[in-house]
Amino acid sequence: MKWKLTLFLYSLLTFMVNAENPKVILTTNYGNITIELNAEKAPTTVKNFLKYVDSKYYDGTIFHRVINNFMIQGGGFVDGDPPSQKPTNPPIKNEGKESGLSNTRGTISMARMNDPNSATSQFFINVVDNSKSLDSGGNSPDGYAVFGKVVEGMEFVDKIKAVDTGSSQFKTSVGISRMGDVPKKKVFIKTITREKKKPAKKSITS
Repeated sequence: MKWKLTLFLYSLLTFMVNAENPKVILTTNYGNITIELNAEKAPTTVKNFLKYVDSKYYDGTIFHRVINNFMIQGGGFVDGDPPSQKPTNPPIKNEGKESGLSNTRGTISMARMNDPNSATSQFFINVVDNSKSLDSGGNSPDGYAVFGKVVEGMEFVDKIKAVDTGSSQFKTSVGISRMGDVPKKKVFIKTITREKKKPAKKSITS
């Protein structure tokens, strides 16, 4: 009886922890993508991301970099002639080492410069298992910080990863630059919003 009670309490605790993880809905012109954020293992990264979400920062931005069999990247540029980079909040600490989360297919991570602590608003979704090249200790000593995973709408991620790409000019924080792997047909992030929590079901006890 004692072990059953212990098992029940462990299951209840696990459920409660998972229930606390926030979810966001990424609405694109290809479909909706639901992402569960891991606030327990990547608290700084999730807090930073949600700050952008809640301020509607991502509304109208684009996926500006798409590489099939690698990842899709967005969250930093708005459409225009040329597309322009948005101002950001200060960069955050890289949690790639300490979180223990891996860049497997369907996970979302922070994009950054060579400086491991330079991530701001841009993120990418892994379309294949990139753990060997992007996790800390692999080809990238500091790693790229995973902070969530796609739980619905991966089929739309797969549609985006397959779009035709080319090169295009962008207005960045340092001037006009030409970038590669740019979708020829724009992939818009219409909005990112928090998923509303569903009311808990009442339990029936005897």
